[in-house]
Amino acid sequence: MSRSISTKAAPAAIGPYSQAVQAGQVVYLSGQIALDPQSGQLVPGGFDAQVHGAIQNMKAVVEASGGTLSQCVRLTLYLTDLANFPAANQIMQEYFQPPYPARSTVGVASLPRGAAFEIEATVVLE
Repeated sequence: MSRSISTKAAPAAIGPYSQAVQAGQVVYLSGQIALDPQSGQLVPGGFDAQVHGAIQNMKAVVEASGGTLSQCVRLTLYLTDLANFPAANQIMQEYFQPPYPARSTVGVASLPRGAAFEIEATVVLE
């Protein structure tokens, strides 16, 4: 059995999908960009601010599921400019410690709302 997870601490879905779905002890999070949960607008401040904002939104959904960032086992990062890869890595170290989650980074042509960064995760609750 699965259940949909939703929190007002992260932006509402902008399409027909859930912020996350829990199936047993596994939580599958939809991608998060750096939308301000209250205004629905992309956070100002450039790439670094977007990475922090997207991770904060992801963290809110993880916590709504009963988990923590340390329980993330898999991440996918989407960047519209792979030249920002080193900056993304630097910021990721502020939120994740060894053993790091498995991760893929994908360069994409565009993201919703003109975002430069998106992150999705799989979490295993213990």
